[in-house]
Amino acid sequence: MPQPPTLKVVEVFASVQGEGLRLGQPTIFIRLAGCNLRCAFCDTKHARRGGQEYTPALLVQEAVKARDRFSCRWVCLTGGEPLLQKVKDLVLGLKARGFSVQVETNGTIRPGVPADWFSVSPKPPRYDVAPGFKRKADEVKLVVSRGLSFQDVKKVRKAFPGRTPLLLQPQSNFAWSVRKGWKLLRLSLDAGLVNIRLTVQAHKILGLP
Repeated sequence: MPQPPTLKVVEVFASVQGEGLRLGQPTIFIRLAGCNLRCAFCDTKHARRGGQEYTPALLVQEAVKARDRFSCRWVCLTGGEPLLQKVKDLVLGLKARGFSVQVETNGTIRPGVPADWFSVSPKPPRYDVAPGFKRKADEVKLVVSRGLSFQDVKKVRKAFPGRTPLLLQPQSNFAWSVRKGWKLLRLSLDAGLVNIRLTVQAHKILGLP
């Protein structure tokens, strides 16, 4: 009899969402292993490889147990790059147990899962995303790295509908990155770019996982 498919998982934990438009909302995080990119500014390099194998059903059980201790309705699949693995059964299982599911992704892999919220963070050097995300993204985040230029901001803003918020997120809340994010925001406003915001990584300020 064939064994059920498994997912490689780095960690499961409860916290609040520290980034994006869902900032501050209680959330259970499932961090999946593996990534198809190697960004120099990555703050989760430990998730690029390794991980413990779980079946989707067991992960759903882990999320339910976490909800019993930390009442919340959101689960966030993050990484690494969660869409490198076959997470559709996991998403369906979580939704069947009453969870809403967010996926944090670099956007390079087509969105073939029925998530409730897609947080898309295009990455250098090209900042390209799979075509499906241009319609499905609920928010777009750009890490304000040393290499991010105003031309990159304009390119990403043009790639998504104006109704989709574009968030400039300073790299690990570093002071130089906050200053650069402010400068990019001002340039964006002066150029007439719409729906662009400056944000933070609140969990790092609060000292939360």
